[in-house]
Amino acid sequence: MVRIRLRRQGAKKQPTYRIVVADSESPRDGRFIEVIGFYNPRTDPETFQVNVERAAYWLSVGAQPTEAVARLLAKTEAFQMAEALKEQAKASQAA
Repeated sequence: MVRIRLRRQGAKKQPTYRIVVADSESPRDGRFIEVIGFYNPRTDPETFQVNVERAAYWLSVGAQPTEAVARLLAKTEAFQMAEALKEQAKASQAA
């Protein structure tokens, strides 16, 4: 199963994270398929940037986000875009 999750970066006690698409059996900081964004919880307010189009694509093909990533993606329009992509795929297959 493909997951969208956080990959830890940064020095000791100074974490930053990359939002990656990876196989669920890969280690947390191991092999990944694609980097789609980053997240920095140490700034005030916390900063994150996500390539919404790529996140929507991966969600539309069945990638499952972790709870933390789902919370971040809920602040963007990734879930709505993923639903639209799924509907387009169904419409193109029906035609």
